[in-house]
Amino acid sequence: MLQKNTEQTREGQGLTVPVWDIWVRLFHWLLLACVATATVTGFFADATWLRLHIAGGLGAAGLVLARIVWGFTGPTHARFKDFFPRPSAVMEHLRGGGGRHRGHNPLGGAMVFAFFLAILFLAATGLAILGGAFKTGPLAFAFTFQSGHAMEEVHELIALALLVMIGLHVAGVVLESFRSRENLARGMVTGEKEWRADDHQPRIARPRGLAAAAAIAAVGAVLILANTGLSARPVPGMPVANLDPTYAQECGDCHTVYHPSLLPAASWRALMPRLADHFGENASLGPELTAELEAYLVAHAAETADTKAANRMARGLDAPPLAMTETPFWKHQHEDLAKALFASDAVGSASNCAACHLDAETGLFSPLSISIPKQETIR
Repeated sequence: MLQKNTEQTREGQGLTVPVWDIWVRLFHWLLLACVATATVTGFFADATWLRLHIAGGLGAAGLVLARIVWGFTGPTHARFKDFFPRPSAVMEHLRGGGGRHRGHNPLGGAMVFAFFLAILFLAATGLAILGGAFKTGPLAFAFTFQSGHAMEEVHELIALALLVMIGLHVAGVVLESFRSRENLARGMVTGEKEWRADDHQPRIARPRGLAAAAAIAAVGAVLILANTGLSARPVPGMPVANLDPTYAQECGDCHTVYHPSLLPAASWRALMPRLADHFGENASLGPELTAELEAYLVAHAAETADTKAANRMARGLDAPPLAMTETPFWKHQHEDLAKALFASDAVGSASNCAACHLDAETGLFSPLSISIPKQETIR
């Protein structure tokens, strides 16, 4: 009641009233930073920036969840009931009636809810992509590579829609600032707006900080437990985890030990009988050992795994490849890298996957495990 009485006794221009509490303002600007980070790294950066992209996306989703809690427990203008976009309120606002809304007007409220939905769906589809394509995260057990790959298009469409909404939001802020003769952006920095006699008068609500903190802690605990439990579930389509020691020794003496899932069974059947002329080298083994290794490679070839590498590098080709560097997918993934990188002492050749992919022997080739040698080591 103190806030209401104070506002009612103020008269004249130049007086201000508190509108946006510190938590709403922090949420607004931190959300902007997270969305900007996820946008730049998602649309313009390469795979080595994926970790930062994930941090931006999950950070934005976490902020939205906390803001939803604050929407039920915060002060007057933080609460959803203050700006829930009822159709009648939207129409009244469009007609210019109902007085000035100190907080979000009904159209702004509709945009807030659209932002929240878009960001939460982006987080969910992003986790689906991580699970399906890279076999990591809490949804890895539920998504195949194909279903995860399908989510990439959905993820991108939602991201583009979010950018459009951001553009509309900025345009709306500018237009509303001119229409109402006030700097709305400054209000989100200072937390205050000018007092006006015709302001729409909402019901005053007191913040419930302890309840908000408890609810946010509970949501965080549930998410942590869910992530731990779901991430521990078996993931179908994982490549064989432990390489055959004989295969690792015989092949590792000459070059990188390639995971069997990087080539289809037909490629291994074509390669093994030709060890006497193995890419210009004599890599002959005894007939029994050759047959043993061929059986192992065929048993764990690309057809047995559901990783991105197995799907993209070794499947859907006109003829079985004899070298991974000959596949269209390999060429596309590495086309932006300087040729000097592959000839450098740090890498040695285009076939040395382990020089940049720290998880090469697992067959996963996650973008989270890429470490390209720095330029100064290449010269």
